[in-house]
Amino acid sequence: MKTKKARILEIEPLTRVEGHGKVTVHLDENNKVTEARLHIVEFRGFERFIQGRLLWEVPVIVQRLCGICPVSHHLAAAKAMDMIVGVDQLTPTAEKMRRLMHYGQVMQSNVLHFFHLCSPDLLFGFSAPAKKRNIFSIIKEFPDLAKKGVLMRKFGQEVILHTAGKKIHGNSAIPGGINKNLSIAERDSLLKDIDQMLEWSQEAVDISKNYTLEHLGLVEAFGNFKSNHMSLVREDGALDLYDGGLRAIDASGNLIFDHMDYRNFDQFIMEEVKPWSYMKFPFIKSRGNLDGWYRVGPLARMNTISFIDTPLANARHAEFREFSKHKPANMTLAYHWARMIEVLHCVEKIKELLLDPDLQGSDLKLTGERREEGIAVIEAPRGSLFHHYKVNENDQVTYCNLIVSTTHNNTAMNLAVTDVAKKYISGQSRITEAMLNHIEVAVRAYDPCLSCATHALGQMPLVVELFDADNNLIDTGSQFVNKSPIQTT
Repeated sequence: MKTKKARILEIEPLTRVEGHGKVTVHLDENNKVTEARLHIVEFRGFERFIQGRLLWEVPVIVQRLCGICPVSHHLAAAKAMDMIVGVDQLTPTAEKMRRLMHYGQVMQSNVLHFFHLCSPDLLFGFSAPAKKRNIFSIIKEFPDLAKKGVLMRKFGQEVILHTAGKKIHGNSAIPGGINKNLSIAERDSLLKDIDQMLEWSQEAVDISKNYTLEHLGLVEAFGNFKSNHMSLVREDGALDLYDGGLRAIDASGNLIFDHMDYRNFDQFIMEEVKPWSYMKFPFIKSRGNLDGWYRVGPLARMNTISFIDTPLANARHAEFREFSKHKPANMTLAYHWARMIEVLHCVEKIKELLLDPDLQGSDLKLTGERREEGIAVIEAPRGSLFHHYKVNENDQVTYCNLIVSTTHNNTAMNLAVTDVAKKYISGQSRITEAMLNHIEVAVRAYDPCLSCATHALGQMPLVVELFDADNNLIDTGSQFVNKSPIQTT
């Protein structure tokens, strides 16, 4: 009689996410799931090779981390460099242009995720055949919905084009301001479609809301666990995607900290590293690494904010809060509903800004007293994005630490895949592709950007091998590349 052995299942690559990753599911001898892990299997050392570059190059260089959310890195780096060049308050034109760019980015990224990456699971079911779970099936069976998704994302990209100079990897945000305003022609080209975007955004909220309510049993059982939540909030507690103070709450809605100055983030946030992932594990110092982990992103923002300052999105936020009985919603699948409320808010803010004459202003840039350190936080589509730099007297970067949204969600994503694996795989004698897709659905709900999140601590080995013309190994040498220091447990 053969003895059963423990084994590991691998889901690689993860599909319909940005970047490369895999999930391992650990099974005991009785096919019971003991643990599941999300692994980042690529490494991109931006924190290291940005060192030595000049400060005004940084906003353009770091956005090359990603082709999906470059605007978020562009703006976070520019905000950090504002601090270094001594500018604490931008001109009205510069700040509003950056905000308009940011709303276009959040809109297009959230639309891309919902319509192109997640809708096949929501519309066809998690267990639908793999060949059907894709955007091409959406186009075939829901052509009107697919068209709206494409055109909504196109609109967001047009906003980025007119504010950043390019749809991808723009260059308009500079230390101390911005290098262009919005022309009347650019404004009018966006205004002609804005009311249509408002209508479609409200329809998207209805789709995500109705899915949640119609599949409540699934939503409540799928990756539903208590957690802390963190986001920026405006001084009055409103949703603010560009600036504000950090607010964190626990799973019951009690404040952990409020309006915390993000320039002092290292006093209340720490990062843990683990040997099986290139992604770090942040946590709130006062709660410790076991209880201090938290979630960020649309779901966290809907939980932490007091209200939204645009009327249509605020009414939808009130519905969301009523659904969660005015307590934090901890359901992983509720991210989709929250994400579409933010799309509606972004479209409302875009319309508001397009009608603001400050966007045609000519006072674009300021300078102030030089500093050696710059720290910035914005709310990227996926959640809070931290950029921290130090610059020497020659304007060269000497230190860089990036804590991206997906990194903040690292622990939550690992708990989500473990929860789902235990419910859908544990004890099964036969593992199907549909079962494994349930685990991928849990990861997709967070809209992870795995490329942005690949950072490591310590030493990364560089091994050089020398071969002769006959492919014989002649010599081997190695050295270690030190990574940027961060606080760790």
